[in-house]
Amino acid sequence: MLINIMSIILHIPHSSEYIPSEYLPFFQLTKNELKNEILKMTDHFTDELFSLENTKIKKLQFPVSRLLVDPERFENDEKEPMNKVGMGCIYTHTHDLKPLKKTDDIREKLVKKYYKPHHKKFNDLVSEILKKEREVLIIDCHSFPRNPLPYELIQKKERAEICIGTDKFHTPVWLEEKLVKEFRKFNFTVSINEPFSGSIVPMAFFNKNKKVQSVMIEIRRDLYMNEKKGKKSRNFYKIKSIIGTILKKMM
Repeated sequence: MLINIMSIILHIPHSSEYIPSEYLPFFQLTKNELKNEILKMTDHFTDELFSLENTKIKKLQFPVSRLLVDPERFENDEKEPMNKVGMGCIYTHTHDLKPLKKTDDIREKLVKKYYKPHHKKFNDLVSEILKKEREVLIIDCHSFPRNPLPYELIQKKERAEICIGTDKFHTPVWLEEKLVKEFRKFNFTVSINEPFSGSIVPMAFFNKNKKVQSVMIEIRRDLYMNEKKGKKSRNFYKIKSIIGTILKKMM
């Protein structure tokens, strides 16, 4: 039994494929094109991969597809680097930089309905834990494709199996080193901040409170699924077990 351990928040922003029917008319894609975009852009099964039953672990999962709203982006497009490829908090372009949806009429509504409530829940959850404990660890849970998609800022073809994203203020050196060490024990190749970097922290604590620690874990999708079919592979439960083992050691 685990006792006297750090509380963990598993933040899972991109696992959902759900787009409410009322918003489908705003998409500039055919049904098959939208299906393909969901296949390419969803962090499939991360809600299952990053799952561990423990009273010290809380899970915060975003309920709709990132194609509708992306809670990982800054709300202000001027602050968001990915906005230059049409992927601010409300995407306007696809993975291959084609028009995705018209956002003028729905941006404010989507931000109010999905983005702000999610971040309020996130902020409240961190605040609640810090009232009772000295610190909290956020693990930002993602996956990424074997080959880079056209929108990605780093286009190197050779990609490590595990990407660890860090933040200069919120990721302690010991945490980065421990994660790298643990994944390498299982013979995974590991990179730091490549092809994706950083890790999410609620804005109320961002660059302000070091008691809020954060690290991103990105799992390369071919390790656990068939990327072309969007189905789990026979390796899925092995990878899930390894992630669970490593998560326990972070507590």
